[in-house]
Amino acid sequence: PEECAVFHCRGCWTVLGDSLQLCGQEPPELSVLICFKVTSDVTWEDSLLVGLEGALLGCAYYLLSCRSCGLAVGFTLYSSGSDLAYLRGLFCFFKDSIICYLLRSQMIIEASKVNFPAVTLKE
Repeated sequence: PEECAVFHCRGCWTVLGDSLQLCGQEPPELSVLICFKVTSDVTWEDSLLVGLEGALLGCAYYLLSCRSCGLAVGFTLYSSGSDLAYLRGLFCFFKDSIICYLLRSQMIIEASKVNFPAVTLKE
């Protein structure tokens, strides 16, 4: 892959994942990176949260946090409407909560400014 990147926590720079695990394009209403796998430094509580507004309205999800500093870095959907069903069980990083280190250019860049190649999930 041309643009390999490592995803770091914005709060403490802990490695949370990488672009080799990207598995889908973000839904237009969410600013997230969708991954199959994350590092062991990503944790989540056993209790479900329910979205009360926005794109996650009515969805049940687990909040993902950085093990090192506790920053909320994303979510994994447990249940949702049909429009977001393809995200269930995947790891969604909030772009605002992570920083990307681009391996080839050795640059650090905001996740919201990186355009990764299109990846689609097969139904």
